[in-house]
Amino acid sequence: MKTQINIKSIVLHTIYVAGTVFFASSCSETKTTDSMEVAEEENVSRLTSDDETMVVIDNDNGVKFLMAAAEIQLEEISLGKLAQQNGNSTHVKELGKMMEADHTKTLSELQALSQSKSVSIPTMITEDSKETYEDLVDKTGNDFGKAYSDLMVEHHEDAIELFEKAATDSEDAEIKAWAAQKLPTMRTHLEHAKACKEECDKMDS
Repeated sequence: MKTQINIKSIVLHTIYVAGTVFFASSCSETKTTDSMEVAEEENVSRLTSDDETMVVIDNDNGVKFLMAAAEIQLEEISLGKLAQQNGNSTHVKELGKMMEADHTKTLSELQALSQSKSVSIPTMITEDSKETYEDLVDKTGNDFGKAYSDLMVEHHEDAIELFEKAATDSEDAEIKAWAAQKLPTMRTHLEHAKACKEECDKMDS
């Protein structure tokens, strides 16, 4: 059963999160424009704009899931495009093409779901995703293929765990159903990534 609480009980948590973000950003001379932090600030601002607003207690976890899921889609789209450009083999390029196409579709669905929940999500790759991209962009040949396929295995194992938890534990029926619906595609992606990794490993043997 969904439990409702006054927004004031959420504020303590969001103040703590916002304070943590402020402390971290104050250590840098450059003001952050990280897409995840921008979305967090928008969600905090929306939640605290009206003290009389009532929210579902699970909403906080739902918000976190939607934001994390968006970060995943944006990163896989970006890396998928890179794989099509820098991959030196058909299996790497085809994996990148599949990732770009499927994660673009998933992102579109996620944007609609988040909008229906009045939740802000990242709109561009985060700083963490940029670091991953930069680590990969300078690699060439089969070194690129091995690194990319390794990432896709790791990323999809983590993503499946995240989506399985939402599909099992979320008290939001729409989020729960959507997460469950996406799992078969993600498991297919993982199998393709493992197959691509095997092909790249063979090229070095």
